[in-house]
Parts: sequence; C-alpha cells; structure tokens
Amino acid sequence: PGTYVCAKCGHELFSSRAKYEHSSPWPAFTETVHEDSVAKREERPGALKVSCGKCGNGLGHEFLNDGPKVGQSRF
Repeated sequence: PGTYVCAKCGHELFSSRAKYEHSSPWPAFTETVHEDSVAKREERPGALKVSCGKCGNGLGHEFLNDGPKVGQSRF
C-alpha cells in the first residue's frame, strides 16, 4: 500500500489503489495520483509515451482502452 513515485525526482505518480493485475510483467495502473503526475505524447495509435510530469523521466506507456474496465486506460 502507498504511492509510487518517480525514481529520479520523487514526484507522486500512482496510488496502489489504482494498481491491478495484468498479463504484462510490469505494474499496471488505471489512473495517476494527480492530473499533472505525468506528461503524455502520442507515440502510435492507441499508445501514449508517458514521462514524469515534473522531471521528464521516462515511465513507459499509457495504452488506451486496455484497462480492466471498458474505456479505461492502462499505465
């Protein structure tokens, strides 16, 4: 339980309450802690490149409509 933060600057990113099990080997989350927790830019259709909203450290992707419920995204 707790909050996942950026390894580079400590900025709050995701809450353990938003974490869920997914077939990927990486932790999966449905939402960020704050609206400005991450910055996003389109990488390809259905996938956004995600970085820390404070320092720009690369965090992976947001996969649109791939969350545990219809219409949810997966970080």
